[in-house]
Amino acid sequence: MPTQKPKLVNLDLDLIRAFVAVADAKSFTRAGVRLARTQSTVSLQIKRLEEQLGAELFSRDPRRVVLTAQGELLLAQARRLLRVNDEIIGEMFDHALEGEVRFGAPEDFATTHLPGILGDYARAYPHVSLSVTCDLTLRLMDKMAQGELDLALIKREPVGADLGQRVWREHLVWVGAGEDILPKDGPIPLIAAPSPCVYRKRATAALDDAGRAWRIAYTSHSLAGQQAALKAGLGVMALPSEMAPDELIQLGPEHGFPPLADAEIALVRASKTLSVPAERLANFILASLDDASGAPL
Repeated sequence: MPTQKPKLVNLDLDLIRAFVAVADAKSFTRAGVRLARTQSTVSLQIKRLEEQLGAELFSRDPRRVVLTAQGELLLAQARRLLRVNDEIIGEMFDHALEGEVRFGAPEDFATTHLPGILGDYARAYPHVSLSVTCDLTLRLMDKMAQGELDLALIKREPVGADLGQRVWREHLVWVGAGEDILPKDGPIPLIAAPSPCVYRKRATAALDDAGRAWRIAYTSHSLAGQQAALKAGLGVMALPSEMAPDELIQLGPEHGFPPLADAEIALVRASKTLSVPAERLANFILASLDDASGAPL
C-alpha cells in the first residue's frame, strides 16, 4: 500500500510574527502592544498556529507565558522565516522605507558579531539612516534613558533583574601572553575595562572565591587598548573565548586559574512600540544571532 504523503501546510506569516512577538515579550498583552493588536486577537492567532502545526507552543499560567519544547524548536526557524520575508519585501517594495535607527552595542561584540548583520540591514533598507554607537554597557544604558538610542545590545548578568531580551551567552576564559608573565609571589595583574564591567566582575569574583590575590594593572575603555596591554604582557584578562587573540594563550586550572561564570548579551528596546525601521533591525539581529549561536537561548 503506497505511503500517504504528509499534508502540505503553508504557514501564515502573520501568525508566525505573532508567535515571535509573544515569545520575545513573554506576554500576550505586551505582544499585542508591540503588534498594535488586542490581547484577544494575539491569543487567537497563537491558537490558530497551534492548530495548524498540531503542537502546543506555549505553556500558560496566570503569571507568565513560557515556550514549550515544540515552541523552542519553532522559534529559531520562525525568526529565519521572518527575516527572509523582510529581506524580500525590503528588496521589492521597502526601499522607500525611510527613517532613522539609533543603535548601540559594546565595542568588542560589535566588531566580532555585528558587521555582517548591519551590512545586510543597510542593503535591505538603503533609505534608512542607521547610526551605530559603540560604548560600555553603562553608557549605552544612559543614552537609552536620555532618549538617544532606539535599540542596544548590552552585557548583563544571567541572573537578577530582567534587563532586555537575551540573545547570546558568552563563555569566558582567562587570556594572557604566556605563563612567564605571572608573578611567582604577589597578586595577579589584571587588565580590565573600568567598573562596572561584567568581565571585570567575573574575573575578580572568581579570584576572590579561589583565594587568589589580584591587582588592576591596566584599565582601558577600548578593546584595542586592552588587547595591546595583553600582548605586551602587562597582565591577564577575562574574555569571551571567540574574542581571544590567536597569538595569546588561554589559562586554565593547570595554570592555577579558576573557571569563570558565563556572561550574557541582551537586546534592549527604548520603548514598547518601536518605529518600523527599528523593529526590522531588531528582527535582523535576533534572527542572525539565533542562527550563529547554534543553540536555543
